[in-house]
Amino acid sequence: MTVRDTHPSSTHPPLPPTSEDDQFMRLRLLRSRRVGISTFQRLLIEHGTAQNALAALPEVARAAGVQRYEICPEGVIHAELKAGRAAGARLVAQGSPDYPEALQDLRDAPPFLWVLGDVTKLQKPMIALVGARNASSLGTRMARALARDLGAAGYVVVSGLARGVDAAAHLAALETGTVAVQAGGVDTIYPAENAQLAQDIAAHGARISEQPMGLNPIARHFPARNRIISGLAKATVVVEAAAKSGSLITARDALDLGRDVLAVPGHPMDARASGCNMLIRDGATLVRDASDVIETLAPLAQHTQADLPLAVPEKPPKDRRSLQDTATLHQQILARLGPSPVAEDQLIRDLARAPETVAPALLELELDGCIDRAPGGLLTRTA
Repeated sequence: MTVRDTHPSSTHPPLPPTSEDDQFMRLRLLRSRRVGISTFQRLLIEHGTAQNALAALPEVARAAGVQRYEICPEGVIHAELKAGRAAGARLVAQGSPDYPEALQDLRDAPPFLWVLGDVTKLQKPMIALVGARNASSLGTRMARALARDLGAAGYVVVSGLARGVDAAAHLAALETGTVAVQAGGVDTIYPAENAQLAQDIAAHGARISEQPMGLNPIARHFPARNRIISGLAKATVVVEAAAKSGSLITARDALDLGRDVLAVPGHPMDARASGCNMLIRDGATLVRDASDVIETLAPLAQHTQADLPLAVPEKPPKDRRSLQDTATLHQQILARLGPSPVAEDQLIRDLARAPETVAPALLELELDGCIDRAPGGLLTRTA
């Protein structure tokens, strides 16, 4: 079906369904074959109601060269609504009070979202944390630290429930609130290894999806999911990403919306960091910790009191160290490390320094490629 890429002329969100019957008809229209979001919006504008649009749809399809077109059967929608009730999910329509305001900036905002969990989380200021599925130990640690500190500052962390960086970010933000955007149905967990995490997210935050209940995700669903992640968030932070990755798609979507994009730098020889380094080269804000993210958003927060973070964490000690202090500490660390692994806590005791002073210096040396961190927190010198 050939569709003009047109959208409602009004800048206001479309009116929500006025009744259960209207919602049923709109969902049936959206689930009909070859009806994407743009077509859905155009048909509602041209025909006034979803019922009228459904009646006209076969003729519209014939005019587009599609023969023997049939609209979505009523039984399919009844089954989807029944599955939603069984899962404890809620169907939220675009334009309703529970629909995320931030998503209205999307040209192809989802007309409906299935929400499993606390729907009020969708109205809070969000920051997206995304990154590699095959994340390094350092990458997952960074994701956890960012998610924890951003949550403490009043932000809800949104990500895609994938393995690696996504899972680490969700897990660290459970206590403060996190939102998972799923590529398939909200009741379908992918990957299966995140089943327990998905349950915890629904209990402490929310899982959402624009897809029908029970739908298993396929490749084309993930870029669509990524646009929702970036659409929900005031800023997107990329922790680790290859030069060609879904995380960079999310970053590009955020840029298209005029949202902030930030990235954690990595070693030039690590392919998992190449995408982040490219983003920084092209103007993305470099992230060392959560305070860098919060400071980037501060001017925006000043204009919207409701979105103001609860607290802005003080800059960590590393920012108060002089260049000479930093160089001295780096030399002391490297002098105590060699090819034989040393436990981080043992190193801190040997240095007789506070952990909050040593930890940032270790991170700097890891990013510089001077030290390696093995499982269990064991450190070795690389040069």
